Amino acid sequence: MNRRNFFKKTVIAGTGAILIPEIVNAAIPGTNSENAFAGLKKDAVILFQGDSITDTGRKREDENNANAQSMLGNGYVMLTAASLLANNPLESLKIYNRGISGNKVFQLQERWEKDCLSLQPDILSILIGVNDYWHMKGGKYEGDIAKYNADLRDLISSTKKELPGTKIVLCEPFILAGGAALDSTWESEFAGYRDAAKQIARDFNLIFVPFQKVFNEALKKAPVDYWGRDGVHPSLAGAELMSQAWLKAVL
Repeated sequence: MNRRNFFKKTVIAGTGAILIPEIVNAAIPGTNSENAFAGLKKDAVILFQGDSITDTGRKREDENNANAQSMLGNGYVMLTAASLLANNPLESLKIYNRGISGNKVFQLQERWEKDCLSLQPDILSILIGVNDYWHMKGGKYEGDIAKYNADLRDLISSTKKELPGTKIVLCEPFILAGGAALDSTWESEFAGYRDAAKQIARDFNLIFVPFQKVFNEALKKAPVDYWGRDGVHPSLAGAELMSQAWLKAVL
């Protein structure tokens, strides 16, 4: 065995237990949804919405510049956009990130005209929910599961009326069990928010990205610190996991 082949086999042996495509395929076998896209149309506008997990330090002053790396942030949105743009060079895709750290569903509603409807997206991806629970738990918000459910249903319903041709992707809010920011009550109490999002996706016939299932599979391969130390915000590896899961579920 020559030196190059030895090195290659050593690397594969060391990383094979944490191959992200294997984790994603275990969580999302086959096609996740009958509504998944067969392809992307030319000049499609793709919008990612949510809280800090979507925001990830994006530059607000560049938010109108489609595909600008500074506008896309440093998380799963940027990684997903990079893959979409690299693999569809002739489609002239326009990708935007309008996530805002700390947002809850009602705050999406308050800025929806400017940060969603005005962009007329062909694909709208929403990831929201962790702050609806976290801020309530910390005494900074009076909402509960019922309000989260009602607010998200209202947002989806009004969006479908305003943008009847838009494909909506609803991402499952998630946590990483054992994360530093989580106590023992998170896993049981936050489950209701995930269940609400999943049921809304079913009721409105939306594409659903099962992020919780994906991270549950990932935690079988590596500890929580590898995917996201605080249990809420993903690491770089966690962001890549999210990106590949989104692409598998949606496309």
